Amino acid sequence: MQQLLLSPTTSYPSPLFLLNSHPFTPKHQFCLRGSLSLYTPPKMASFSGFIAKSQMEMTAAAGDTTGFSTLMECVGKGGLDVGDELVVLLYHIQYACKKIAALVASPFNSALGKHSGLTGITSGAGGSDRDKSKPLDIVANEIILSSLRNSGKVSVMASEEDDAPIWINDDGPFVVVLDPLDGSRNIDASIPTGTIFGIYKRLVELDHLPTEEKASLNSLQSGARLVAAGYVLYSSATILCASFGSGTHAFTLDHSTGDFILTHPSIRIPPRGQIYSVNDARYFDWPEGLKQYIDTVRQGKGKYPKKYSARYICSLVADFHRTLLYGGIAMNPRDHLRLVYEANPLSFLAEQAGGKGSDGKSRILSIQPVKLHQRLPLFLGSMEDIDELESYGDVQQRVNPGYEV
Repeated sequence: MQQLLLSPTTSYPSPLFLLNSHPFTPKHQFCLRGSLSLYTPPKMASFSGFIAKSQMEMTAAAGDTTGFSTLMECVGKGGLDVGDELVVLLYHIQYACKKIAALVASPFNSALGKHSGLTGITSGAGGSDRDKSKPLDIVANEIILSSLRNSGKVSVMASEEDDAPIWINDDGPFVVVLDPLDGSRNIDASIPTGTIFGIYKRLVELDHLPTEEKASLNSLQSGARLVAAGYVLYSSATILCASFGSGTHAFTLDHSTGDFILTHPSIRIPPRGQIYSVNDARYFDWPEGLKQYIDTVRQGKGKYPKKYSARYICSLVADFHRTLLYGGIAMNPRDHLRLVYEANPLSFLAEQAGGKGSDGKSRILSIQPVKLHQRLPLFLGSMEDIDELESYGDVQQRVNPGYEV
């Protein structure tokens, strides 16, 4: 048998998927390489993908698009054409998330707190609405802040890791809200983590206000005003899932080329699933409506006559990603998750995929935030599952004894 010898410095064809058609109307393809410039993507990636099965179902007319469809191509003039300024911002966000992905996967990340001088600033300030930060949270926050500064397109960044929004640039057209590293407590156990972000337009009518005031008001826009939102899942694969107001699309990172490759175009969450995701160790603290709903669906006595299964990772991005693909419902019924930079972006993605985001009574995107770190119950998932849950009425957990785990 002939032995296959691979050179570490040579690129080889990847048995990833070649596209016979394009999910968006093909125009001119381009990709960002350090700066905005025309770039023709290679038709072969380097040897890394092995046999990765495409889940693509093309929705547009076939064209001469035999190369890979990358994130930058999809948002550019050859695809969704979201505008040059937003393309530049997305380039810097995805660049930051690649750095975070490498950090999360590094065998040395556990040494950050011991050797970086971050240990002393990982505890939340007294009276702060923020959760206690870990060293990786702080580093991830700095990575994204640096990228947003370098983009030149962001006026305000509002983060889970900061007590107040940060004013970056008077001329930046966008406002970015984010949780830089959701689920960081799980990293030592190699459980998936993620980055969540939402993008708004800067409210130019507030430009005359003092910096602190206009930064706060720009960050407290209703989720209905989002122009884009997304998450990056750091797991067995690094997946960037985003919406720009015309469907929800997921891109998988090809580590050999550094490109996010379109793998899940135009995601449609099933109208009903068969999975619920919640920490049911809290069952005895739940209100009667929620108890009744869970008891009913797991016995197969709900509107869907099949028994539901429980799947719970305790990582918001990972639980939502599974729900987005398979259907069902992911929830935290107590006032725990953040409206501005967790509930709003994920509800935007759910709605763009045909699903729903609710606090158990109201549409998430219709809720007006009153403070940056505002908490609320969150229910995300299939339209019919959320509607059935809400029909039970009393599903918001008000008993909150302060769980340690």
